[in-house]
Amino acid sequence: MTGSRLAAVRGSWRTALRIARREARRSRRRTLLVLVMIALPVFGLSFAAVSYDMGDLTRAERIERQLGGGDVALRWDSLAPVTQDAWGESAWPVQGEWVSRTRPATAEEVRALLPEGSRLARTRWWMTFSTRVDRHVESLEARAVDLTDPLTRPLARVRDGRPPVRPDEIAVSPTALRRLETRIGDPVRAIDGATYRVVGVVEYPDNLRDVITLPAVTSEGMAGSDTWLVDLPGPLEPGLVDRLNAQGIQVVARSPLPGRQEFTRGMSVPDADEAGVVGVVGGLGLLEVVLLVGPAFAVSVRRRRRDLALVAVAGGDASHLRRIVLADGVVLGAGGAALGMLLGIGAAFAGRPIVEQYLLGERLGAYRIFPAALVAIAATAVLAGVLAAMAPAWAAARQDVATGLAGRRDATRPRRRWLLVGVALTVAGTAIAAFAAGRTSQTGVLAGVALGELGLVFCTPSLVGVLGRAGRLLPLTPRLALRDASRNRSSAAPAISAVMAAVAGSVALGVYVASDETRSRELWQPGIPPGNVLLTYSGDTPAVPPSAGVVADRARTVLPDATVASVAFPGCADTVRDKNDCTAYALVPPEQRCPYSSSDQAVPDSARRDPRCVSPLQEPVDVYLPALVDDGGALAALTGAPDDELAAARRTLAAGGVVVTDPRRVVDGQVRVEVNDNSGGPPTGRLLPAYVLHGGLPVDRLVLSPAAADALGLTAMPMGYLLDTAGSPTDRQIEMLTDELFDIVPMSAQVATADPPSDQRPMLLLLAVASGVITLGAAAVATGLAAAEGRRDLSTLAAVGADPRVRRLLSLCQAGVIAVLGSALGIVAGLGSAVVVLAALNQRYAESWPVQPPYPVTVPGVTLAALVVVPLVAMGGAALFTRSRLPIERRLN
Repeated sequence: MTGSRLAAVRGSWRTALRIARREARRSRRRTLLVLVMIALPVFGLSFAAVSYDMGDLTRAERIERQLGGGDVALRWDSLAPVTQDAWGESAWPVQGEWVSRTRPATAEEVRALLPEGSRLARTRWWMTFSTRVDRHVESLEARAVDLTDPLTRPLARVRDGRPPVRPDEIAVSPTALRRLETRIGDPVRAIDGATYRVVGVVEYPDNLRDVITLPAVTSEGMAGSDTWLVDLPGPLEPGLVDRLNAQGIQVVARSPLPGRQEFTRGMSVPDADEAGVVGVVGGLGLLEVVLLVGPAFAVSVRRRRRDLALVAVAGGDASHLRRIVLADGVVLGAGGAALGMLLGIGAAFAGRPIVEQYLLGERLGAYRIFPAALVAIAATAVLAGVLAAMAPAWAAARQDVATGLAGRRDATRPRRRWLLVGVALTVAGTAIAAFAAGRTSQTGVLAGVALGELGLVFCTPSLVGVLGRAGRLLPLTPRLALRDASRNRSSAAPAISAVMAAVAGSVALGVYVASDETRSRELWQPGIPPGNVLLTYSGDTPAVPPSAGVVADRARTVLPDATVASVAFPGCADTVRDKNDCTAYALVPPEQRCPYSSSDQAVPDSARRDPRCVSPLQEPVDVYLPALVDDGGALAALTGAPDDELAAARRTLAAGGVVVTDPRRVVDGQVRVEVNDNSGGPPTGRLLPAYVLHGGLPVDRLVLSPAAADALGLTAMPMGYLLDTAGSPTDRQIEMLTDELFDIVPMSAQVATADPPSDQRPMLLLLAVASGVITLGAAAVATGLAAAEGRRDLSTLAAVGADPRVRRLLSLCQAGVIAVLGSALGIVAGLGSAVVVLAALNQRYAESWPVQPPYPVTVPGVTLAALVVVPLVAMGGAALFTRSRLPIERRLN
């Protein structure tokens, strides 16, 4: 491009931008509409970017929170020599494996390694403070810090009261104060019997959650991780760091140490799949904004067609007309970006306390913004404006000059090639999504769906034209609405496409989520009957476990109908090996075993139909239990089998046999049970009489009688208790149960449930709400623009004596065209995309080994119901907010 040509282009753009600024000031309502639609996503992204940048602490801020008032911080966690990075943020052994200390270091040991005149203060982190609140045990993080020492005082801020100094004093964080339901001066009793008095409220910048502050500790204090803050008499010398590293001490310094590796911390680079997903989702969001904003530019071009025709008469060519319209996109995109960023930055600064307390749980760093991210966000906003104005710009460049000067409509039809391009993109997108689903590529699936939606966007104008011609069969008002949409396809088609894209994405994702939930529910297999509770010991098994009767008495205060049975697993009977080394299992006879293993890469099709390769049982997914030793008392709570089978199984156990649930393992009334003692030798075993439980849960179980365990060289090791309940206990009841049993023995509880714990209904409702909001917004924008542009038609209706209610009904029908047509296309497109993806996944599962169950096609009723209701709401809102009075305007010829 020559210099004169470049100067001409620059001058043309300056003129176009000046015209765009003037037009933005003249059409304030349209300008405000476009600014709001562009500024909203910019506001959200700017808020997230600035909050992230303030939350990403610099190295100086991170080290300041560790060093307090000291020159260095020492962590003596290793007995072997270590090497570290330049800042002391990470350390690793010089040779071999990490050798942890078996006891905390003393102040004398640390002081002996430091220069004369050094002053040090000890802090201990990652301790646990447990107390009772209304019979419930609360475990909170505790830190032992002497906040009266100048070295440690900067680590925290005393918000009320004073720091603890006596052994029986504590300070609490603001959230812990509320959680413990206490006040300054109140006593707090720990579960070990010690009583402390709350003397202050202390806040740590790195943890705004529940934290208990204890006074300075000694080596005999509670277990935790020690850090020593040191005030050196002089500068930190590299030789001192080398000597400390040789003793296994990690040194955190304020400035980098020379000759050490310096690792940088920053944003983690996503892998290709994650980057692809983010890119496609971002592209879909950009497309949605473009489609929502596009109608405003289309209406602007139609209202300015005479001005644009005058530009053409004055010598402007097609490129000048395109630049004038594209300049609208540049000006409004830049204005929306500026407005959104100002609001986003202001909200991020003003909302720091909320982000700190409820999202991050720590104080943010200094006030700062994220320039690179904000520049990218602003560029994307300007790009959205330009893309939204691109189609109207091309239409303005092709308009007939004489028609524009006369102020008449340009009756141009959409070119057929766009319909062919749309059909090709839709077919290609469907094929790509199906191909990618068969290979579980999220990026490919999303790219295919996005390509298919883009194809439908190209097809929408032709579809609107077809429906407009079919509207002659309808009554007057809906016929006018369809005719108006057909005439103004440049504004109606983007609005319909925006609704379609939002609804299609919502339906497709909703169908996949609902189908996945249905499949998960079908595959869900509880380990014990639903509603029953497994209680296991927390920590070490007590030497003399409480009897089942004692546990039952306590349990019935919470669950009155519960029955309790002790459970035990087989362990090694001798004293040579650890009792947990022995594992007992029942063998499947060779003739009943599947000839192929799950690790085989290729298997014949006959293997998928071989009954030996199809297990009649399922793997439990919630409560796992090994082989058990029982006399029959826990069988009912363990298996849920019928009473007659339980009676027969108890007789077998009383006779010294075993009980199994897999009939393939039993041959002639016997099963071979083997024991592996993890000694490296071959397993030992023997044949034992067996009984098969056919009823109850389809879970593989092996229950040894005490006599059978003794014959195998095993002994019963107490594991806990099984509770057979009348119904499924609530979370609150389980909490009360563990609290009730805490005085006897600390225990953890697992509850078997009939269905997976995850509930996808909130997500489905959120998807429906999101698409509904976009549908309402697109319908409102398109209806408002159509009303503003159709004043001449309304004046004609008034002149010929039309009823005033016609205007209200016309707005209702115009909103219905946008919302109903867009929702219908979106539902069809979303269902089609979901069915294609699920079919491809099922085909892949059918050819896999081992065979996996397919996905059922489940249509979420809540999503479809919401999408049916939303168009009705849009139509009702359009009718409600439209004035009935028809305008009468004087026409000047």
